[in-house]
Amino acid sequence: MGRIVLENVTKSFGDVEVIPPLDLTIEDGEFAVFVGPSGCGKSTLLRLIAGLEELTSGSVSIDEEDVTLVPPSKRGLAMVFQSYALYPHMSVRKNIAFPLRMSKMEQSEIDQRVEAAAQSLNLIDYLDHKPGQLSGGQRQRVAIGRAIVREPAAFLFDEPLSNLDAALRVGMRLEIGELHNRLKTTMVYVTHDQVEAMTMADKIVVLQAGVIEQVGSPLELYRTPRNIFVAGFIGSPKMNFIEGDEAAKHGAKTIGVRPEHISVSDSQGEWSGVVGVSEHLGSDTFFHIHETGLAETMTVRADGEVGFKHGDRVFLTPRADAIHKFDDKGLRI
Repeated sequence: MGRIVLENVTKSFGDVEVIPPLDLTIEDGEFAVFVGPSGCGKSTLLRLIAGLEELTSGSVSIDEEDVTLVPPSKRGLAMVFQSYALYPHMSVRKNIAFPLRMSKMEQSEIDQRVEAAAQSLNLIDYLDHKPGQLSGGQRQRVAIGRAIVREPAAFLFDEPLSNLDAALRVGMRLEIGELHNRLKTTMVYVTHDQVEAMTMADKIVVLQAGVIEQVGSPLELYRTPRNIFVAGFIGSPKMNFIEGDEAAKHGAKTIGVRPEHISVSDSQGEWSGVVGVSEHLGSDTFFHIHETGLAETMTVRADGEVGFKHGDRVFLTPRADAIHKFDDKGLRI
């Protein structure tokens, strides 16, 4: 079991309130991702759950038990940090087994759990290696293995892939996703990367300045963002925003259109502009369009075979059912 409930939680450092009053429930077995820009409070919120930071007010409960005053080691949680925090002089086997040895577990049980964790993380062949002999991805798997053997109520991940290169990050995303499907254990994951959030989460919690802007599934946030902040943060490339007369025509202060919801043509369309930089990615091309009279730059996602050149005049047409409307407070209409 691993149901986590935060009720009226706040956190201040001196006179600075970094987490205003906040309520959040993470259901047993969910993969919840906290996402937002640097300084939004996502890591602080994770540390409040872990007990590594004291609440200023409010409460945290795990499986109906109030753990607000319970020390981190007694909360039944396992945390994986951005830094692997492995012991360089110990083998992989001893690194994974370390928390169990500290709890005075029987050696036979330790061996069984270490073997099972290593098997699930494809580390069997590396159990006698030292961390210095491993790649970054393998070292991160060892850190995850050390968490798995504790059989926690929930796993807490604090930007665990930030130190990996792009290819390794993609691979580890898939591995952590597969691990969640196998273990069915609650996972709470912090990242500033909305692609990680979209591809891994059951539930995304979008934060800004300590405030929860929206909670929902990846598709809910993509299709029906509650405000301009969420609309601009979720989706890659980010949503195009237009104000002025064009927005007023739709009864809004601002309208938003995602790059993939705009068609581009060399002959006709609702808007026109001039092609600037084009990013050719094979299957897709991203065109950055200038001189539209609507926004400084608009981004359009097109099929990779579309071949407009820098300086070409093109015509743009937004998909009518995919225009997002926002009022003068930035809230969805």
